[in-house]
Amino acid sequence: MRIADLAGQRVAIWGFGREGRAAISAIRERLPQLSLTLYCSEPEVSAATAFDASLLVHGNEPDAIALASFDVVVKSPGVSAYKPALLAAAEAGIRITSGTALWFAEHAASRVIAITGTKGKSTTTALIAHLARSLGVRTALAGNIGLPMLELLDQSAELWAIELSSFQTGEAGPVELGVVTSLYEEHLDWHGSRERYIDDKLKLADVSRQLLVNATQPFLLERTAQHPNRMVFGDAAGWHVRGGFICRGTQQVFDIARLRAPGEHNALNACAALAALEAMGFDAVAAAESLAAFRPLPHRLQPLGECDGLAWINDSISTTPQATLAALASLDGHNITVIVGGHDRGLDWSEFCVAMQTRAPHAIVAQGANGPRIARALREAGVKTTIEEVGELATAVTRAKALTPAGGTVLLSPGAPSFDQFHDYAERGRRFAEWAGFDSQDIIGIDGLGIG
Repeated sequence: MRIADLAGQRVAIWGFGREGRAAISAIRERLPQLSLTLYCSEPEVSAATAFDASLLVHGNEPDAIALASFDVVVKSPGVSAYKPALLAAAEAGIRITSGTALWFAEHAASRVIAITGTKGKSTTTALIAHLARSLGVRTALAGNIGLPMLELLDQSAELWAIELSSFQTGEAGPVELGVVTSLYEEHLDWHGSRERYIDDKLKLADVSRQLLVNATQPFLLERTAQHPNRMVFGDAAGWHVRGGFICRGTQQVFDIARLRAPGEHNALNACAALAALEAMGFDAVAAAESLAAFRPLPHRLQPLGECDGLAWINDSISTTPQATLAALASLDGHNITVIVGGHDRGLDWSEFCVAMQTRAPHAIVAQGANGPRIARALREAGVKTTIEEVGELATAVTRAKALTPAGGTVLLSPGAPSFDQFHDYAERGRRFAEWAGFDSQDIIGIDGLGIG
């Protein structure tokens, strides 16, 4: 469905976040006379009315009866596709679309690399744009990384690097190259089950002419084995990490010590980006040198600096236990106090606890809604390190500062979403920086969003 197809239709917008606002603006630009109804939260009503005075605004979540009065519903990514009202609306013949689907319908001929994955997708997407631009390719960086595609609706680029969340993969396509960086369980509250989350993530494979996946994950390889044009990164025949280098086959291409983003997992993200460029016909070996100039994304193992004799690292983007394990592995050898915990989505921390039995950091401070559950699991697993349990992140920062010896490192890598205390992971990361003694204004924004 293209935006022009909305003409003469009764259209509802569900959600007034940035994606919802982008959808309203794009539709207004193409169809200025179209009547639009917005469903948002009660606190958003006044802002929505100020944003577009012609909107009919409802400060509540619609039910199936409310949606039955529309022909089309344009939903935001944060609105689960499995809400009963949406399922009933679709069953009744109401068309459900999104900003993501509208953009792809308008850009069917564009060259798109779409990137998803439980972890690594934002860094990989930004790396693809950075590397392509180093080759002189006019490249767009957009999507879930922080810029709705509809904000770039009428702009052109030679290459589009688009991050897709698991909420968006079922709304995308066609895609010249789909990339899956990793696959663990996450967002179970949105998808309803681990199996549905994985199925939704892998919907990207169905609309991708070529598919690039992480060879270090056997489960992912198994699930994508039937794709007719599947390629891999992370194996010895292609782009992989070996002996401290990013390699292409037997060729050592780039010393990972020169990466500003720490950790072998970030080197693997670079391999994904290089393999993606190569799959699209670009000279990835020539682009690899520009990896040295890539600035790590905010809130992703971001070194904040030194304060009070301690090093501070902001990994607020970490929302799964596996991400926390990767963060700790990247800092192996450091004297670390790690802060974990946040909104409780019911994820399994047993793998984390097993790992901590043999390679626990100096101390673990568990906080947030699931902090008690994490601390209890660690103690029951017999983890031999200092384990403290506090209520909120501010207190966790204070305790981490007291527990960490001079010259040590305090790492925020929660392994959980932020919604128990904060609007999003970015706010959590900024507040962590403030409480640690840094200027949070220094960590705002992602370099290179848009077209360049």
